[in-house]
Amino acid sequence: MDWFATHLLNWFDHHGRHDLPWQKPIQPYRVWISEIMLQQTQVSTVIPYFERFMQRFPNVETLGGAPLDEVLHLWTGLGYYARARNLHKAAIQIVQKFEGGLPESLDQLESLPGIGRSTAGAIRAIGHSKRAPILDANVKRVLTRFHAISGFPGKTVITKKLWDVSESHTPNTRLPDYTQAIMDLGATLCVRKLPNCNSCPLHTRCKANAAGETDKYPEAKPAKVKPVRKCRMFLLQNTRDEFFLEQRPPEGIWGGLWSPPQREADYSGIQMLDELNFSAEGVANIGTSFRHTFTHYHLDIEPVMIRIKDGQNRVSSKTNHVWYSKNLNLKLGLSSAAVKLLSLDEPG
Repeated sequence: MDWFATHLLNWFDHHGRHDLPWQKPIQPYRVWISEIMLQQTQVSTVIPYFERFMQRFPNVETLGGAPLDEVLHLWTGLGYYARARNLHKAAIQIVQKFEGGLPESLDQLESLPGIGRSTAGAIRAIGHSKRAPILDANVKRVLTRFHAISGFPGKTVITKKLWDVSESHTPNTRLPDYTQAIMDLGATLCVRKLPNCNSCPLHTRCKANAAGETDKYPEAKPAKVKPVRKCRMFLLQNTRDEFFLEQRPPEGIWGGLWSPPQREADYSGIQMLDELNFSAEGVANIGTSFRHTFTHYHLDIEPVMIRIKDGQNRVSSKTNHVWYSKNLNLKLGLSSAAVKLLSLDEPG
């Protein structure tokens, strides 16, 4: 065990996080679910989602055997919904190919949907106590600062260098503790802005700290101007105060989730009514457009409210349409736009 790992583990024993829900108990399945939820999401946000998820899906068999809609329903609000779809796909494969147990092999773990190299390493190290390096965002930050590694970590040559460094520091013993420790250090002390270097167990040999240049590492991704797209979403409300939702295609943005009908920015309320063969009591715009930002573009959404006349409460014969109310207790995965729009007050 090198100096880096020794000092990191000594710090972890006294200051690390030992009471996170997925640590009680530590099991490969629980580690897997937590690692997927923690991708691009803070621990404080994940904890209640993880606990609800475990109550409903305590093992891979219950997860793989559940309808995707129910999985997405429990994921609603957590974002990056492809993670939930991949969890469901992977659970089915784990039951079919691995008899319900997450494999120990990195290659087998990476063959499952949604599991990349770092996630596979975390499952193997924490869940199975087998040696494997990891390289999530927190670890990248710690390593680039400690070694003063210049260059955007997303570049292939820099990524390879970071994997080599991560491999060199990973010990042969105490794999669950070490893996949790390096993630904890990045999440609690070696944070992106204003790191607490004085409390860091590695600060005496950290090159970025010695140079007073922690703010330079890791190098930021080269900025790109995101294009802006526009659309309308139609809130069709019937006389029972239910809203008409449609299920989005399995792939693409909000894949498989339920949302108010989304159409082009110039699509009118009359066109929407003609499409669904409804008659309206009234059509009204609700406030101003709001923006939802995706990885590659911004989407400006203009909400339009349409009151449907009495007697037109039936859903079309299509299976991807439903009348939705919070009081119906339908276990549907809702897009973030649907969550926002369905909480809007009625115009008046």
